[in-house]
Amino acid sequence: MGEGSTDVAWTRRSALGLIPALALAGCAGPGGTEAPLSMWAMSYEGDYSPLLMPAFTAATGVPVEVQSLPTTASHEKLLTAFAGGAMPDVLMLFNGWVQEFATIGAIAPLPSPDLVADMFPGVLAATRFAGRDYAVPWSVAPQVQFYRRDILGEAGYDSSPEDWDGWRAMARAIKRRRPDDYVFLMLLNWPNGLITMLLQAGATMLRDRNTRGAFQTPEARAAFAYYVSLYTDGYAPMALSTEVQDPVAAFATGYCAVWPSGPTTLKDFARRADLLPRTRWATARLPGPHGAGPVSGLSASLCVSTQTKRPREAWALVRHLTSIESELRYQRLIGNLPARVGAWTAPQLAAPVLRPFADQMRQPAAAPPVIEWEQIQTEVQFAAERIVRGVQTMDEALAALDRRVDGLLAKRRALVEAGRIA
Repeated sequence: MGEGSTDVAWTRRSALGLIPALALAGCAGPGGTEAPLSMWAMSYEGDYSPLLMPAFTAATGVPVEVQSLPTTASHEKLLTAFAGGAMPDVLMLFNGWVQEFATIGAIAPLPSPDLVADMFPGVLAATRFAGRDYAVPWSVAPQVQFYRRDILGEAGYDSSPEDWDGWRAMARAIKRRRPDDYVFLMLLNWPNGLITMLLQAGATMLRDRNTRGAFQTPEARAAFAYYVSLYTDGYAPMALSTEVQDPVAAFATGYCAVWPSGPTTLKDFARRADLLPRTRWATARLPGPHGAGPVSGLSASLCVSTQTKRPREAWALVRHLTSIESELRYQRLIGNLPARVGAWTAPQLAAPVLRPFADQMRQPAAAPPVIEWEQIQTEVQFAAERIVRGVQTMDEALAALDRRVDGLLAKRRALVEAGRIA
């Protein structure tokens, strides 16, 4: 069946059980037409979500208006909307935001556990708070390493190593042959690479019940030292994303041979196959100190606002968007991966280039469960940049990082000490 047939299969099979519960007649707009549900989403998810709505509307009679938010402003916009009583019915949240929005009472717990049946356990864990599920995983984006097969082959490698020592040995071999280029496309304001190294090195990053920074431990120092060495040894450019504005072109021209990135890069490569033929690149899991391990990534889930006046219809929309049929179509549209285990039996996910992603789905990284994590992650990256650029020593930067993190966690620390939160 084609894409349209797949969507119809969902509507006939699944939506019939939803319609009696929706009480549609009570939500009619002017002239008897159904008032639309509202949904806010960011990035590719926001741009392409409207393509998934016709099947839902055809089955339920409920139209949906999707607002695509700019990622950089979405967190503040959602908080402002909650404070002003203007939240959408359904909203996308990056998984790192779920606990924060559950804590302030902005999102509702799931009405039924079957909404998250068949999910990868590690992915689902990031959407739980205080023992309850508050979001349905939707768009999963673990990172792997994309590598240039031809450049690695010239240096004697069939694939990119999955351990730190092997990565450095490969980098030396490539640099000898290509002294004017770099090996790793890792920019100084991209945080996922360093966060992954910290997690794989066993750094907890926080201590005392997640109320203070823990960035001066041997594990954290090892991760920072390895990360910094990739820049100071000339294997990665000391540059920001504003200085390398077209990473696909940088990878295609051989400016860098290895690019840690997520699944949307697959779509970028497909769109620019004239610049980067498919035969020139492959994928592997990201390296850890002793082999591949947990990896940081930017994944998203769907939630229902506590301010919605139509919770049954809102949850029906979430069920539709996170169904296997919808997730597979979304994967074809934007590249991000399904969170449901059952989706991975589909032929479209059987390509060898997706195997490292499938392995990584079973071993995601768990960020510290604090609502201040987004701010802490930014401070971690600033500290690393100061070390790389020689502005501070490792000791100075990590001590200052702990102090800044302690300041960010001051309110949480007071609440924990007062027994108001666990």
